[in-house]
Amino acid sequence: MTSLQRLLPGRDSVPLFDSAESREIERAALASTAPNALMEAAGMAVARLALALAPHAERIWIAAGPGNNGGDGLVAARHLHRWGKQVHVTWQGDPARLPADAAQAREAALAVGLTLHPPSSLPGQTAPLPQLCMDALLGLGQQRAAEGEMATTIAALNRLRRGGATLLAVDLPTGLSADTGRRLGDAVVEADATLALLTPKPGLFTAEGRDAAGQVWWDSLGIDLSNRVPTARLSGGEDARSAHAPRLEAGHASHKGRFGDTWVVGGAPGMSGAVHLAASASLRAGAGRVYLTPLSDPAPSPAAPEIMQRPWAAAHAAHLADQATVVCGCGGGEPVRHVLPELLARARRLVLDADALNAIATDTALATLLEARGRRGEPTILTPHPLEAARLLDSTAAKVQSDRLAAARTLSERFAAVVLLKGSGSVITTPGRPTVVNSTGNARLATAGTGDVLAGWIGGCWSGHVGYELDTAGLVAVGSAWLHGWAVHDLDAGLPLPAGQLVDAMARAADKLGR
Repeated sequence: MTSLQRLLPGRDSVPLFDSAESREIERAALASTAPNALMEAAGMAVARLALALAPHAERIWIAAGPGNNGGDGLVAARHLHRWGKQVHVTWQGDPARLPADAAQAREAALAVGLTLHPPSSLPGQTAPLPQLCMDALLGLGQQRAAEGEMATTIAALNRLRRGGATLLAVDLPTGLSADTGRRLGDAVVEADATLALLTPKPGLFTAEGRDAAGQVWWDSLGIDLSNRVPTARLSGGEDARSAHAPRLEAGHASHKGRFGDTWVVGGAPGMSGAVHLAASASLRAGAGRVYLTPLSDPAPSPAAPEIMQRPWAAAHAAHLADQATVVCGCGGGEPVRHVLPELLARARRLVLDADALNAIATDTALATLLEARGRRGEPTILTPHPLEAARLLDSTAAKVQSDRLAAARTLSERFAAVVLLKGSGSVITTPGRPTVVNSTGNARLATAGTGDVLAGWIGGCWSGHVGYELDTAGLVAVGSAWLHGWAVHDLDAGLPLPAGQLVDAMARAADKLGR
């Protein structure tokens, strides 16, 4: 019985295990199963998925490497050969240095008549071309950039994929870090699909991992992982449903006062669109009332008739910071620096985005106030993109992207806040809780204003919850990020979705959660 499941887009939350924990799980699994059984199961799973992805492919190239990843490929090659496929295997390795299971897989492949060609015998140099290619070069053991014959093989795999062949990566695309999703060098497999074996790895879902891995599948090979502590987890639809439960489960006797107020502060001169998008998103996310304080003069017209516009002095006099969930920073510019001290000191719940984060990064007094909020136990959600995170960390965007999980955890620990590090595979960290990698979203979100929509939506969703615990803030951040990405999955691929339309798309997606 197969335990194969598709992981993206992420409907279900699944555990993620880094390379160290995955090796430990593999060691335990090998000790509890018959010799070679785990590799046989892995190779069979790979072969079956290969047929499912390219059922009409007759010519198959399997690029096998020098370790157990190559052994999985050799087992798959043996099955595909027996099923009548024309299998061309290139193999890079030394028989004298093979792990025991990989050595047995090599002997079994030779026994059924397969020829293991040298790496220089690349198919595709003359017709007919392979219709399915398999990357079984390197798995968890890869630590550095691929070079020489390995890099040449990767280039050939990618070239054939661009020519129309289906490319399946075994466990990990060669050249990709299992833990961080960063490219280890210039030579990286760009697969149509990746089958994660035994454990799903975080690097498949964040940074450059999603582009390299393509469609991600997982087969646990029948090993029970329920007693293992994951490195992180992939978010799912239930996260979004729990985050939006106050509205989705509301009874007939509800009224706006039960769902709290959101106060959106931002919109410096020339940037009023950002604060209007955030306020509109807060309204659609479920806040009972939404107040808007633009930091421009003259103030722009209200974003919608339901949104109540208040100048800073009036909002201050009404003690909105003491009552509302505050979203600050969307298009705030330099003026946001002057309102942050009061918001950091008084807001019961605070979402900080964009220019609010930039102001804190360059002002030690503001950073100290944010740290003090954490010590007081007042919940804050930070929503930086990589460059904003780098400024807060006094680092570079490239370094943040090189280990997104570590960067988010560092920020979360420093400020005792929930951190939502945006980007491909957004990372959400809550102090004392497992890291979460968002499983939804695509390039249609890569347009101006979508981050403002997310920040505003988080504020509106958070307003409906009772209590001020960080765990609630983390739940809202995870669920809102999932919905933000899920809203574009049902749309046809193409040009970016304007942020104003994204608000409506998220509302439609949220409605479906309640059905």
